[in-house]
Amino acid sequence: MKVLLATSKPFASQAVNGIQNVIESAGYSFEKLENYSEKSQLLDALVDVDAMIVRSDIIDAEIINNAPKLKIIVRAGAGYDNVNIPAATERDICVMNTPGQNSNAVAELVYGMMIYIQRNQFDGSVGRELKNRRLGLYAFGNVAKKVARIARGFNMPVYAFSPTLTHDDLRKEGEYGVITAYSNRELFENTDIVSLHMPLLEETRNIVNYNLLAYMPQDGLLINTARKELIVEEDLIRIMEERPSFQYATDVIPDRHEEFISKFPRRYFSTPKKTGAQTTEANRNAGIASAHQIVAFLKNGDDRYKVNS
Repeated sequence: MKVLLATSKPFASQAVNGIQNVIESAGYSFEKLENYSEKSQLLDALVDVDAMIVRSDIIDAEIINNAPKLKIIVRAGAGYDNVNIPAATERDICVMNTPGQNSNAVAELVYGMMIYIQRNQFDGSVGRELKNRRLGLYAFGNVAKKVARIARGFNMPVYAFSPTLTHDDLRKEGEYGVITAYSNRELFENTDIVSLHMPLLEETRNIVNYNLLAYMPQDGLLINTARKELIVEEDLIRIMEERPSFQYATDVIPDRHEEFISKFPRRYFSTPKKTGAQTTEANRNAGIASAHQIVAFLKNGDDRYKVNS
């Protein structure tokens, strides 16, 4: 059987070596397609592939249907909206993610962006400290839990609201020291900084709108390391126009990136490309986890991280 590592945004070399070692030690053939620029290159590489590891690569129906032997796709990371789940399910292809493997890298990035934007992008002017600023976590999965733990070192009170966890679940998370918010309104009303950590689903698309943002303080800060589609961009621009101290930092370039830059050059920051998981450690963790999951699936039918039905 052949396993393809297909990444237009390559893994660190340590991760690639680790993935190859896991795959070949299990007796499977390993092939990699890195830095590809054309979809046709991926289509050609998939003709005789049984399993595939991807990162943020778009795996649409055409790609899935061009892989007659494909049995499993593993997205090395938490989010998997780049994979056409219905097309894979129709072909009885298992789709998995690697929850938790990138979480520390993303959590650290949250604080990197927080400090960078609060210190006015280190331009020498008077900025803000994080100490005693109230942090709100919208969703409470692996990344948010690490963000909550780090907040202790900054003496930041932490509120959390989750659309999927019950209030009892959140109250039980005592080790993270979070205060339960019972609605997204309550979260935005009671915090100075809100960090988004939910996946992109139909029910979360455009969930951060003007009405919700308006509950934040005049000098609020919104952090987004999740997905751009969670936010109604025109509403965020309106808030930032109305509030001269409101700030936004994101790891996903908005559709209105140029407008944000031109209107709010000192209050807006976006990474050039999604970089939350771009550390050697996260690459290695997610990549090797992907390889182990493929081996377990092909050998034993283990589908514990399956995300499609």
